[in-house]
Amino acid sequence: MDEIIGYQPLVDEIKELINKKQYQVLKLMNAETINLYWEIGEEIYRQQQEKGWGKSIVQILSKELQKEFPGAKGYSAANLWRMRNFYLSYYESEKLAPLVREISWSNIIIMEKCKDDLQREFYIQMVKRYGWTKRILSNFIENQTYEKCLLNQTNFGFLCLWRIRCFLLPCFIP
Repeated sequence: MDEIIGYQPLVDEIKELINKKQYQVLKLMNAETINLYWEIGEEIYRQQQEKGWGKSIVQILSKELQKEFPGAKGYSAANLWRMRNFYLSYYESEKLAPLVREISWSNIIIMEKCKDDLQREFYIQMVKRYGWTKRILSNFIENQTYEKCLLNQTNFGFLCLWRIRCFLLPCFIP
């Protein structure tokens, strides 16, 4: 049998292709999960408004969903409330609604600590740009990085304030 020589570039190319496609699938799954949670939150809110239902509907819905999808995670009453709050936090913002769908659910949950849309946008942009995990994001929020950046008291350097002004506060663009 003849030995094949010079095949390693083909192997490397196919490995790279597989890795690239797996990453794209993960991104797509995350985006669709976030879209699903958005729609669930929207529907819970809408039904509560239309039918005058209170908090108990979330408990009932959680039990029914867990019964229907026994192996699926994410349908606890607490998480359904997070979905509702997620929808309510972002639906009025044309800028943030699509932007927030580009980060993970765990980061979205941590961002519940943010006080306003500018702070949310700052942290969303940082998560996207630097790939912050939920622990890193949580630490930066707890350490008030956004506020320090506005006061130019951070190790992000001088450009941080300029970036905030350019990206988050369009009225400051020269």
